[in-house]
Amino acid sequence: MRTFDVALVGAGGVAGVHADAIRRLGGRARIVAATDVDLRRLAAFGAKWDVSRLHADLPTLLGSEQPDLVTLCTPPGLHRAQAVACLQHGIPVLCEKPPTLSLAELDEIIAAETDRAPFATVFQHRFGSGAVTLRRLVGDPRLGPPLTAVCHTLWYRPDDYFTVPWRGRWEVEGGGPTMGHGIHQMDLLLSILGEWRDVIAVAARQARPTATEDLSCAIVTFANGAVASVVNSLLSPRETSYLRFDFAHATVELEHLYGYHDRDWTVTPAPGHADAVAAAWSEGPKGRKSGHIAQYTAILDALEEGAAPPVTASAARSTVELVAAVYASAFTGQRVARGDIRPGSPFYYRMDGEGAPWTPTPQLPAAA
Repeated sequence: MRTFDVALVGAGGVAGVHADAIRRLGGRARIVAATDVDLRRLAAFGAKWDVSRLHADLPTLLGSEQPDLVTLCTPPGLHRAQAVACLQHGIPVLCEKPPTLSLAELDEIIAAETDRAPFATVFQHRFGSGAVTLRRLVGDPRLGPPLTAVCHTLWYRPDDYFTVPWRGRWEVEGGGPTMGHGIHQMDLLLSILGEWRDVIAVAARQARPTATEDLSCAIVTFANGAVASVVNSLLSPRETSYLRFDFAHATVELEHLYGYHDRDWTVTPAPGHADAVAAAWSEGPKGRKSGHIAQYTAILDALEEGAAPPVTASAARSTVELVAAVYASAFTGQRVARGDIRPGSPFYYRMDGEGAPWTPTPQLPAAA
């Protein structure tokens, strides 16, 4: 089995998550190089994870290394330029969420992709066995058609969370919990229910010292007719990530926080459908927890086969477009259909369009 060489861009907390996942892949991948603007942090990362080839910046890394994959673990405002640079060097990219600050930036990345150098986004919740099972069952007559769904990311972040200069800012983070937190569950929702049709939403800055929202609520209608309520919050002391799918013959629920296992799923059949629903659910895969290990496994499988790694930029675009549509609906008061946000729309270039309907908060820390 081939061992893939991986280079990491960024050496902060999420880079450690990736390094741990790569180490747990049983020799399928190894970190051969890393870069970070903070040289002390970079040195500490190299010592902890036994990475000796450390570079002061991405151009130096790209000029010196030929990895099989570059993983971007940097703030969202850096993703577009870094991704394009790697793709132009012919290197596949795996990028932490959100992949870009806007649809315009994501379309730039899509334009820079080649068969040799594809781009993938970290949406690790797609890859747990429960999600794989449910995706396969959509359309199965034993569950019946999907009718309604719930997608709630109810998290808590105190004021001091936003003292990091790039947090809570449209220009460097792209948005609040809709963009940076709930996007994981929203992506899982879309990966199961498929193409969304339109959305109507509200967003508010209720309490946190940010320029972005700290709460959004949306009603999303899907092409298959299902309707979902989507809530993204950083104000919720009892934290949970909760998804519920009501099919004609069964309710399927998932409750977790930052990752799930099989035990976090609950399947409730409608009267008269217990045996058929139980049989359908039992046919799916079991035992794979969602997370970076699961997605890296799928990525390396694809690269070994010469295929594009999941989740491609085009696949992630539907999720990013829904995020943009939530903001567009919330800030204009209008229902937004898929395809409405295109070149010429202010929400194509920035998630806040021409500006959020509240004034910047004076408590926001100065940008670095």
